[in-house]
Amino acid sequence: MHINILIILAGLFLLAFVNKLVCPKLKLPEVTGYVILGAIISGVAGITVGMSKLNEVLDSIEIISSIALGIIGFSIGIELKLSVLKKLGNSIFFIVLFEVFGGFVVVAITSKIFGFQTYTALLLGSVAAATAPAATVAIIRKYKSKGELTSTILAVVGIDDAVALIVYVLAAGFASSMVTGEKLHILHIFVKVGISIFIAISIGAISGFVYSYIVKNIKNQDTMEMILVAFILLLLGLSEMFDVSELLTIMTFGAFITNLSEVTTRKSENIIEKFTGVFVGAFFIAGGAYLDYSLIKAVFGTSVLFFIARTIGKIFGAKIGATIGKASPKVKKHIGVMLLPQVGVAVALVISIKKQFVGVQVHGIDIGTFIFNILLLTTLLTEFIGPILTKRALLAVKEIKER
Repeated sequence: MHINILIILAGLFLLAFVNKLVCPKLKLPEVTGYVILGAIISGVAGITVGMSKLNEVLDSIEIISSIALGIIGFSIGIELKLSVLKKLGNSIFFIVLFEVFGGFVVVAITSKIFGFQTYTALLLGSVAAATAPAATVAIIRKYKSKGELTSTILAVVGIDDAVALIVYVLAAGFASSMVTGEKLHILHIFVKVGISIFIAISIGAISGFVYSYIVKNIKNQDTMEMILVAFILLLLGLSEMFDVSELLTIMTFGAFITNLSEVTTRKSENIIEKFTGVFVGAFFIAGGAYLDYSLIKAVFGTSVLFFIARTIGKIFGAKIGATIGKASPKVKKHIGVMLLPQVGVAVALVISIKKQFVGVQVHGIDIGTFIFNILLLTTLLTEFIGPILTKRALLAVKEIKER
């Protein structure tokens, strides 16, 4: 059967619309509803057309995921104001450092203790290190949250992507050497990581400067929309061309804009909000649809182990970092539970694993597929409780109002 991409996209957007109507009545965060819808689609498709056909369909709309990640990256970047970061102080650095390595170390050690090969443990740990910004950003934007905890969590999830990417590249480098039996070239791995990050930041920074210069005197909203969309698509393309993180590139782009012009930032933020609901909604639905029910029995135990270990690593890591960084009591108390969502960046990392570790298996299952389904199973849980815990934390510190 021929895949009609336009009909598929229409269906996704209509489902996103239905989700927006239903979730408020169920008092369920929209992000959670999207993922649940995706999981339902996977179940129905698995019975009717088969998972291979569904995966083919999902691969055909990969551009939607790329655009959504671009929007998410930009939304994070424009919140990274130097004046705010300076005010928050060293606490940001320590929270990010400890929550990223907390998730990585606890999951990797736990996986090794329970009998997984060292390279599998490293890859599971690297995926656990990533925290998805989309769910957190969606809740903050929906309730227009403002305050110290809001600024802190946005800064943390923004910087988290860069640090998690470093952890992944290092872990994948070591894992690859173990699989192939080659000698570990630590310096080579570090240089590769450094170059990748430098290229991403350079592209984002230069683009941010050029964009701000071009639009500084433009008052027509339609013209600004065209320019901003063109820049985001260009950055996505350049990131793919140079094989660097699109999130890091576009996050840098947004951060550069917000520190150059407050007026340009405000206009750009209003523009990006118009596209957020459509693309991000479709992104989460498609993400949930990757769940393969036929593998649930094989990965369920590991998924529970992964979820518990990652939760412990993230919460206690963030708390330790906040304590060392002398963050405020409310940040120290609530920051950890806001770091549980993991879909998004982690999905991109698993896709990289699928490409890099072809033929490597765990319990008779391709390692990429194995980790992917662990991620999606735990995502259903983290995307369900994560937004709820985030909302409750923001309510507790009175940075949003109940509605």
